[in-house]
Amino acid sequence: MQHKKLVIIPTYNELENIREMIRVVMDLEGSFELLIVDDGSPDGTGEVVKTLQNTYPDRLHLVERSGKLGLGTAYITGFKWALNKEYDYIFEMDADFSHDPKDLIRLYKACSEDGFDMAIGSRYITGVNVVNWPIGRVLMSYFASVYVKFITGMPFKDATAGFKCYHKSVLQGIQLEKIRFIGYAFQIEMKFTAWKLGFKITEVPIIFTDRTKGTSKMSKGIFREAVFGVIWMKVKSIFSPYQLNQSELTE
Repeated sequence: MQHKKLVIIPTYNELENIREMIRVVMDLEGSFELLIVDDGSPDGTGEVVKTLQNTYPDRLHLVERSGKLGLGTAYITGFKWALNKEYDYIFEMDADFSHDPKDLIRLYKACSEDGFDMAIGSRYITGVNVVNWPIGRVLMSYFASVYVKFITGMPFKDATAGFKCYHKSVLQGIQLEKIRFIGYAFQIEMKFTAWKLGFKITEVPIIFTDRTKGTSKMSKGIFREAVFGVIWMKVKSIFSPYQLNQSELTE
């Protein structure tokens, strides 16, 4: 059976990376499709995507937004687009090659062949697999995951990872309009919600390589959101149990 697979990549000023990223994803075995959600990049990222749609007319898609509206809202926009188009498996990935596109196949197989509802590309499942990060950032990221695990009780080694595969049932089961966070904490909230709803989740070891082109979008505000957001999520889960979005679930 040929599943419909969609990779969602949010972009803001990724001109240096987007052309090559599109080419690599399009060349993967398995006919992955790609949705770029561009937040009005002033460097012309969206225009490059439009040009390449002539080369990949049925597999490369673009949603343009009016400005920099946040990572979380970009993915929510992409998720709703994917569900409306009835894709079976939906992926999250960065545009800067910190995530190796070839690992999309491994994440897909973890769900389609091994029976998991969600697969996380984990930097920490087999040690610390991060390349080109200064030691300070490695420690911050690693201990952020330890902190999240301690507060929430989630069993995952890489709670902040942004490289994931979802079966459509996960995104159908989550009430996407209730996802609160838009920055770094968005990745944690999606995992926490899926876990609380009882979906089967696994971690797949990957090697994370820091970007060599373009500029990181990380900020102190995004990091603060994650630190305090984790506490908010845990407290909320105690007083307001998570429930499946039954109206959206399909066979």
